[in-house]
Amino acid sequence: MGENNSEEALKEKIVDIAKKYPKGISDKEIKAAMPDLSTADLVSAINKLLQQGCLDLFNKDGSLIYKFKAQSSKQAVKGADNEEKVVYNLIEEAGNKGIWIRDIRIRSNLANTQLNKVLKSLESKKLIKAVKCVNASKKKVYMLYNLEPDRSISGGAWYQDQDFESEFVDILNKQCLRFLQQRADKMKNNPRGPIVGRTQSYATAVEVQKYITDLGISNVKLEVEDVITILNTLVYDGKAESSVYPDGSKVYRAIESLLPPPGLVQVPCGICPLIHKCCSTGLITPQTCVYMNEWLEI
Repeated sequence: MGENNSEEALKEKIVDIAKKYPKGISDKEIKAAMPDLSTADLVSAINKLLQQGCLDLFNKDGSLIYKFKAQSSKQAVKGADNEEKVVYNLIEEAGNKGIWIRDIRIRSNLANTQLNKVLKSLESKKLIKAVKCVNASKKKVYMLYNLEPDRSISGGAWYQDQDFESEFVDILNKQCLRFLQQRADKMKNNPRGPIVGRTQSYATAVEVQKYITDLGISNVKLEVEDVITILNTLVYDGKAESSVYPDGSKVYRAIESLLPPPGLVQVPCGICPLIHKCCSTGLITPQTCVYMNEWLEI
């Protein structure tokens, strides 16, 4: 039993790595990502993944390349009974935002016992998965196994296992500011004059994203929108300013604040991805916000 679980975990890890390389990945790259993996275990796991149709095999310039192979709905439910097909199709329609079990039950017209049996069967076949919602800890939604949850479900880069990563956000905040300050210092004595130097001291969110990515401080892929969120907090804190170029692109530059930022702009709401769902009543409110309470105690 232990060996089977270990083998399944190994196959899942290889599949997760392959998903990050849409153009394919080689044995050497898999080994580099999993240095403790023996060659024998790697070959065995890959062969089984190829047999199960989870990977495709290609020959590129004399080297073997593996690509993640997403199952089509027809392949996925081949041989399944009608109840499984109905439930699978409902979950597939929901996309990466998932569907609540109550909605599946209403739309499929299945009894609780039977529905739970079908869901467990589909989960055991690695066709679907249950994902917890960041804004409702007791609520789970179902989506296809190979999909990445929408940010409204997972909370995006700022959440890990439903916990807000305040330390991670703080590190990103400091590194983004450091990049802008370095750019500003470099352009301070521009030989073409102060106006040109000021203009060239601005940076786009894409440039900041590349800097953060090259640092390798994030275990998750940061989108440009994530970096913009951090840059906006620097603007709110009075540590940076933003401007818009004639082509419509927004840029940022570090500034020296004459006064310390007022407490109001330091509230955690500025970097909270659920702020648009926050109101006076409901699941997400300022009164029940743990991050607001922590900020008030500082």
